Amino acid sequence: MVKKYADLYLDARKALLPKEGQFASNIARELICAASGKTAEQMIADRELYASEEVCELAESFVKRYVKGEPMPYILGQWDFYDMTLTVTPDVLIPRDDTTVVTELAIKKALFLEQNPRILDLCTGSGCIGLAIAKRVKDARVTLGDISQGALRVARRNAQDLKLAARVKCLPIDVKKPAQEFLGVFDLIVANPPYVTSAEMKMLDPSVRDFEPHLALDGGEDGLDFYRAIIENFTPALRANGYLCFEFGMGQENAVCMLLERGGYEILELRKDTADITRAVLARKREED
Repeated sequence: MVKKYADLYLDARKALLPKEGQFASNIARELICAASGKTAEQMIADRELYASEEVCELAESFVKRYVKGEPMPYILGQWDFYDMTLTVTPDVLIPRDDTTVVTELAIKKALFLEQNPRILDLCTGSGCIGLAIAKRVKDARVTLGDISQGALRVARRNAQDLKLAARVKCLPIDVKKPAQEFLGVFDLIVANPPYVTSAEMKMLDPSVRDFEPHLALDGGEDGLDFYRAIIENFTPALRANGYLCFEFGMGQENAVCMLLERGGYEILELRKDTADITRAVLARKREED
């Protein structure tokens, strides 16, 4: 059944009120805009016009999905990160503000590397970190790697949409296996690997546990399986005095730094997020004696 935009909005707000309270109006407006392709201003101007049956059905499905707990980025199919609008699907984690810390740390280092630096973003997901680096570091050659074919499809689309495909490659890479020789040697490797412990996986918020890919979340018993694997398998793919940059979970900094030092790295910098939680590390590969 077709409805006026005003009625579509009011019905959405009513359905969202029990879950979102004072935020129901803003969320209803965002969902209706997404379903109709209109801006908020256009929707207000057209409030007495009838929306098509297709728009009504899509808007109502968006509201139902939201009420059931599905995260907004998956409903919208996109999310903003580091001045980029990225496609996101349930094949990839939703880019979060926490990840801007490791992104900024990697960009800061990449800007001062030699000309045409080669950069590898492991466990790339949507490609958000590597693409942000490619966008800021104009001569960087970036490889986005992930074991998930679904994630690589998303990363590839984002690279194309951002017009970065000429300098960005997307490759299937399993960090739990030795780096393949054809990859060559990199100046900087960055990763936001799975770091949720097995115990924490059971206690995740339903909006994460029930919708986001466990493959990109589960870091094993102590949450450090992927850090061990990357240090062991990809240190040979890093040039002498090259750099490794990790994001990690709350309280994991000491364990990650210990793994890096044992793996032949010198810790250069730790970074905190806006909540004063240490979230990222930059380390340099020591030259062999």
